[in-house]
Amino acid sequence: MERTELIDLLKKQQEIFGDDLYQPLSVKIPSLLNERRSVSAKEPGAESAIITRSTPSPVQPASVPLQTERIIPSEVLQVFNHITTLHEFEQKICNCQKCELAKGRNKFVFGKGNPNAKVMLIGEGPGADEDRQGEPFVGKAGQLLTDILKAIKFTREEVYIANIVKCRPPANRTPFPAEIEACMPYLQKQIDLVEPKLILLLGATAVLGLLGKKATLSSMRGKVFEYGHARVMVTYHPAALLRNPALKRDTWTDVQQFRKLYDELPAE
Repeated sequence: MERTELIDLLKKQQEIFGDDLYQPLSVKIPSLLNERRSVSAKEPGAESAIITRSTPSPVQPASVPLQTERIIPSEVLQVFNHITTLHEFEQKICNCQKCELAKGRNKFVFGKGNPNAKVMLIGEGPGADEDRQGEPFVGKAGQLLTDILKAIKFTREEVYIANIVKCRPPANRTPFPAEIEACMPYLQKQIDLVEPKLILLLGATAVLGLLGKKATLSSMRGKVFEYGHARVMVTYHPAALLRNPALKRDTWTDVQQFRKLYDELPAE
């Protein structure tokens, strides 16, 4: 990397995360395949309860593996077995009416990015800007996400970005469980088509949707889960960082660990 590029990168990191600039990590990231932890439940929709607890709990090893992924019945996914591309899949489901969210949407927000990405990012659902444009993470939270990706040497064109639900919940409320259940087969098919090596979950709703866990983010940060053939990490949603900038320090730690996982992927 040229000196000017390095200076620009460090300035960008400082702009987003303050003085916690990038340092190569020497810590090992624990895997949940070899540990069991109890996690604190939260009330549905209580995102605010999650974003106030930002210190990860110490990892306790255990001999019994922990089931970490939501199980979607195979007969539900078989409906899409013949679909082999993201474009074809989007055309198939873009007029979905499976839940109440469809009645209020302007545009169906499928997802966007590299169809062969090694990295997939999953958020909660579309906001007002996304509902107007039909693309995920294009508002203020989306710009912050773009900057975070840039700070860990990714571009949006390299990764694939999607949400747990494809239609905007009214007034940006947290999606209801039935709405999440209706959309999850769609996300599962997207994951099957992209085949990411790594997934970063942004916020509590993404954790609940993909891993089926009602848990504080602080209890899950810094750990590696598995979903199919992908390794999964958790951090705060960019919108939470806009509401509470104090969470940026923990998010910076999380995304550095995530980048470290990426750098350790076997060469293909």
